[in-house]
Amino acid sequence: MLFSPNALRNGFLTLWLVVLVGCQTTTGPAGHSTAIKTAPAPSVASAADAPPTKTPRWRVPQRIDEPRTLWTRIRDGFLLDPAVVDNPRVDQQRLYFASQPRYFEITSKRAQRYLHYVVEELDKRDMPLELALLPFVESGYNPMAYSTSHAAGIWQFIPSTGQVFALRQDDWYDGRRDITASTTAALDYLSKLSDMFDGDWLLAVAAYNCGEGCVGRAVKRNQGLGLPADYWNLQLPRETMNYVPKLLALAQIINSPEQYGTVLPLLNDTPYFAQITIKRPLDLLKAAELASISADEIKYLNPAFKHRVATPAGPYQLLIPVAQAEQFSSALAQLPESERVSFTRYTVRRGDTLSQIARRHNLSVSMLRQANDMQGSLINIGQTLIVPHGPSTQLASANVPAKRTYTVKSGDSLYSIARRFNVEIKQLRAWNGVDTHLRPGQQLTLHMP
Repeated sequence: MLFSPNALRNGFLTLWLVVLVGCQTTTGPAGHSTAIKTAPAPSVASAADAPPTKTPRWRVPQRIDEPRTLWTRIRDGFLLDPAVVDNPRVDQQRLYFASQPRYFEITSKRAQRYLHYVVEELDKRDMPLELALLPFVESGYNPMAYSTSHAAGIWQFIPSTGQVFALRQDDWYDGRRDITASTTAALDYLSKLSDMFDGDWLLAVAAYNCGEGCVGRAVKRNQGLGLPADYWNLQLPRETMNYVPKLLALAQIINSPEQYGTVLPLLNDTPYFAQITIKRPLDLLKAAELASISADEIKYLNPAFKHRVATPAGPYQLLIPVAQAEQFSSALAQLPESERVSFTRYTVRRGDTLSQIARRHNLSVSMLRQANDMQGSLINIGQTLIVPHGPSTQLASANVPAKRTYTVKSGDSLYSIARRFNVEIKQLRAWNGVDTHLRPGQQLTLHMP
């Protein structure tokens, strides 16, 4: 599992943030190149002599006058080993984070959409709430994060591990980016790793980064040499050696932000989104319109859909902000049939062009581009395109023809002009009553969608 270089891709992020979060070139569990179904690692005892208590000694108690927020709830659920507070590897990572006061300001803007849901799911399973901070380490809580090893989503699953945990991936949908599905998969994986290492969460988190086989071999090697086999004494890949300390460093800062000069943005301990069941394809821009939210908001809540149109095989969940969920459900139920969009799929064949496919289905090239999130007209043999039928308002508006005048320049030909504007040569001829020869300065009329 990897922290993607694209995870914090906002233009105002500087190089320090990339260094802060870590190297991007290591493969992990969800980021590991080995098959997930490796032989179980040897059973080892936890580094602590006794199981962690519900109130770790290292956690600062909540002040009476402190407002109840999502951060305080997370702090209340911290359960990992308190003895690591003085570990130099944790100190080093904490200094990195604490020296960058804007880190939480930047990442919390994304995390606010998803963090409450992750905390709820961890609470249901009685898992340590430090694990809610893992997506900060992995992706900066950016669902569009994508690493050089092809890991994707806030939990950074690589394709093979995603498949093992039933995260469907095809041309239209990537379950690794699905907020709820990927969270379920990540917690399933972490629970499996915890069981594999006899409840030692530090070993489980390390294995989440480099794979259970990687950690299991390191444990076995130390046991064979008569050395301690806890996380702090294992020889692991460099990224994994820093991975657990990063998580614990974040936990320590969140546990006592004032001590480290950090201001945590206010995050309310309330759900951000509701899950609405949708039974047919839906234009995501239409969904945003029905909910009175921005196109960016609908995309960040539903990043698993690769195209502007959600086209699942059956009923699926669309995430809508809680405040707009009732409005959206009501508006969707009343949406006229004429504004609904149905789709078929077309596989590009040899010799096809986008304009030919559009004309064959009584669409404009612009409509076909919009439905498939295309900027140009390049298509490939075998590529599957969405072909809309019964277009929605947004798609229909793209089909209204508008006249455009083009002045012929030296070197122009009917072929070059037709190609530039994605129209047929015979259309150019029909619109302008011309045959073949053009002269510089001549005015041509184009009927563009």
